Amino acid sequence: LLRTVSSTLTELQKAIVGEVVMSAVLDELYNDLLNNRVPAVWQTVSYPSLKPLTSWIVDLRQRLQFIQDWLVSGKPSAYWISAFFFQQGFI
Repeated sequence: LLRTVSSTLTELQKAIVGEVVMSAVLDELYNDLLNNRVPAVWQTVSYPSLKPLTSWIVDLRQRLQFIQDWLVSGKPSAYWISAFFFQQGFI
């Protein structure tokens, strides 16, 4: 997910300044960003969510922080079960 977000945003920046051709996917990405929607190209590799883009980004950052804290500090005393993409696999 993070790789897809990073690469598509990099490509969009290049398209905006004219270094690459603005494809239909990049145009859709641009419009989704302007309209506070999670881009479809990100949704294909992401967890299901109906949140607008700004809330989705906050949620993604919280999920990443939870995982980072787990890696750095060790096993948590309680798990944020909805932070996992595939909760059944964790249980």
